Amino acid sequence: MRTTFPKDKSGLPLKLILVAGARPNFMKIAPLIRAIDEHNRSRRSTKIKFGLIHTGQHYDSNMSDIFFGELGIPAPDINLGVGSGSQAEQTAKIMLAFEPVCLKLKPDWVVVVGDVNSTLACSLVAAKLGIRVAHVEAGLRSFDWTMPEEINRVVTDRLSDLLFTPSADANLNLRKEGITRNKIKFVGNIMIDALIYQLRNGEKSQLAEHLNLTPRQFAYITLHRPSNVDKPETLKAIMKKLASLSRQITVVFPVHPRTRKNLEEIKFKAEAFKQLKLIEPVGYNDSLWLAKNASLVLTDSGGLQEETTYFKTPCLTLRANTERPITIKLGTNKLTDINNLDNDIKAILEGKTRKGRIPRYWDGQTARRIVRHLVEAGSQVKV
Repeated sequence: MRTTFPKDKSGLPLKLILVAGARPNFMKIAPLIRAIDEHNRSRRSTKIKFGLIHTGQHYDSNMSDIFFGELGIPAPDINLGVGSGSQAEQTAKIMLAFEPVCLKLKPDWVVVVGDVNSTLACSLVAAKLGIRVAHVEAGLRSFDWTMPEEINRVVTDRLSDLLFTPSADANLNLRKEGITRNKIKFVGNIMIDALIYQLRNGEKSQLAEHLNLTPRQFAYITLHRPSNVDKPETLKAIMKKLASLSRQITVVFPVHPRTRKNLEEIKFKAEAFKQLKLIEPVGYNDSLWLAKNASLVLTDSGGLQEETTYFKTPCLTLRANTERPITIKLGTNKLTDINNLDNDIKAILEGKTRKGRIPRYWDGQTARRIVRHLVEAGSQVKV
């Protein structure tokens, strides 16, 4: 554990394990660590000890290390170093590596975030050891069982003792699944905590100068889901659309490692299109700058749907569904497919978009609410 506290009037400090494993997790863990530090600096009687565990699910420097630096996350106490593998292999390796950590640290809570394999694996280990689980970003549902993330979400929520939800629709999903009200805590969107903090502390990005980008004169693309990048014919069709778009505006496409591998296999030649810029994965500050200043965003990422809603940037999500419907109902997001993509892009470039509004509790205070609920729940034995 990171810090040793003396006993106080309420007894021993609350002990947490915070789990991060993949790129989307890091932005959610950073505000939580800051809120814990803030809590411990206060005069409140109950102090919090935490151990930060990096499972190593994302092990590439561009997908992991750079985010720790930019977000100000301390070095992990333990890196499980599991690396890549199939869904089953990676989940199993995380479970085998995480169990001894739990047995050694004996936490009161294991706090997991999001919907990646690390989320599911560590929740399973904790639940089987009788350790209480808190799930940050609970209740999101795409209702698409072909997505591994949907399975991770549903199982993690069933195992969790506290479910921290980002939106009202997430609360409703959990109630429909039989989760009792006392476990559900509507706290808001912790991704927005990270976004607001980075903006307040200086949005530093050299990417605009490096790529000679002008705000509102480029498109920002991120694609990594198997449904978009694993089938050669689908990927070819998407790249043809992007090449066509690059004749109108600059297209910035930070390429996920799996996407780059598949682009090489279909022998796509980006150099034939001057304004189509295929670049390495970018850090968080660069990604925020791109999302804030793009004329449009095309993505299959959950986080970007939320960030563009906050920035009120037009967003097209190349998926049949989304676990974040609030970004469509209130925000600037729209689902699209390969057949409608040209018309949807054309509408945005012609200014036919809606302004959208920011949902409730997307206010930068989510992590503080989570810490308050954890302290209130205390270190009682799980029943």
